[in-house]
Amino acid sequence: MVNTNPPYLHDDEPWVFPQSERHEPHFVSQERPALEEWLDYHRETLLFKCAGLTDAQLKERSVAPSALSLLGLLRHMTEVERWWFRMHADQQDLEFPYDPQQVGADFLDLETADSKSALDMYLSEIQAAKAAVADKSLDLKVPSRHDPARTIDIRWIYLHMIEEYARHNGHADLLREHIDGQTGD
Repeated sequence: MVNTNPPYLHDDEPWVFPQSERHEPHFVSQERPALEEWLDYHRETLLFKCAGLTDAQLKERSVAPSALSLLGLLRHMTEVERWWFRMHADQQDLEFPYDPQQVGADFLDLETADSKSALDMYLSEIQAAKAAVADKSLDLKVPSRHDPARTIDIRWIYLHMIEEYARHNGHADLLREHIDGQTGD
């Protein structure tokens, strides 16, 4: 998916977010592969929006008073992946890597944050998320962590994640245009 060690960088140059590839979902597919392909497409879109930017650019905020930044979105989606796939679907008892005590901290405290580490954690979390649901039926019902009396199925989690990425990729479009004028999907 992403080359985290781009060959064009030299030791004396600042770290730059690596280039990534996006794979178009198939036009005709079974339900599970279609959900997985669309989710991967949106994951890859977020990486695509960050590609080629420096650590400082990834930390740039949109407009005051918003805390939105591309690095914040990457960190947020790391936690969202964990929340829905591992903590809900697989019922794992985990903490959030960026905001165990303060909701929203994934968007804050970016001054000392390391973008490469955030990328590595994001990619690792995606792999863990995929493993957590690989053998689970889309019809499997799990209790909601917000309200254990309410249940959701794995299908709903996939659909919600596609929606979550689509919304945040819209934010990423605006952030990227603000940073360097780059537009496009």
